[in-house]
Amino acid sequence: MGGLVVLLVLAAIVTAVVVSRRRSKQQELARQEAELAPVRKLAFEDATALGEQLQELDLELAGRQLDAGANADYQRALDSYEAAKTAVEAIGRPDDVRHVTQILDDGRYAIACVQARVAGDALPTRRPACFFDPRHGLSVTDVLWAPPAGAPRDVPACALDAERVLAGADPDSRMVMVGAQRVPYYQGGRAYQPYAAGYFGAFGPMEIVFAGMLFGGMGGFDVMGDGFGAIGDGIDSIGDGIGDGISGIGDGIGDVFGGFDF
Repeated sequence: MGGLVVLLVLAAIVTAVVVSRRRSKQQELARQEAELAPVRKLAFEDATALGEQLQELDLELAGRQLDAGANADYQRALDSYEAAKTAVEAIGRPDDVRHVTQILDDGRYAIACVQARVAGDALPTRRPACFFDPRHGLSVTDVLWAPPAGAPRDVPACALDAERVLAGADPDSRMVMVGAQRVPYYQGGRAYQPYAAGYFGAFGPMEIVFAGMLFGGMGGFDVMGDGFGAIGDGIDSIGDGIGDGISGIGDGIGDVFGGFDF
């Protein structure tokens, strides 16, 4: 009888461990999806914007004969668009967005090269996209700008945003939803770092800019994410502790009831 009671207690403990760990895993998956969904949406919108820019380019090129260089750049832009659409579909975690935005940045530069060749201009210098909204295309200059409650720093900007900043107006920043708030993407929290890194990571010093703004811009967002992680770690620790306890009880049962076949 005593052995049966011990087995029932063990069964209850094992069930509690399984339920606890399953709940922990579900919470982690829910947190990851909540973090990924808006970033995936952002990448999809950027890919759509590149497609619209290609349509506009087609109108610009109507009736023009392209030379070999312009044809090659045009094909590179088309290939980037198709590759970006495929990469968006394959996004499974926030870090995957970096690959998408790298492709999009290559596509936008290819479009700028086509336009330069058709106009008879020199190929544009490879510069980062407009920091305030990468859909604005290649930046044309660096402008001194300070985020809310932040220190001034030089950021790449398109002509219109540079003009706004120099005039003391707000730039036309890309807005995203964080909870119930609409904020610029560069204040959206750590989930947006891979998105930005794809556009700007190849330009070295920009990584320092993002370390300050993407991680520090919406502290509450990051703290909330860290809190979920801490909860998950705590649940795992409890589960591990219970598991160790089960092993100890099992060893004790083996010693006490070694002669019985359960």
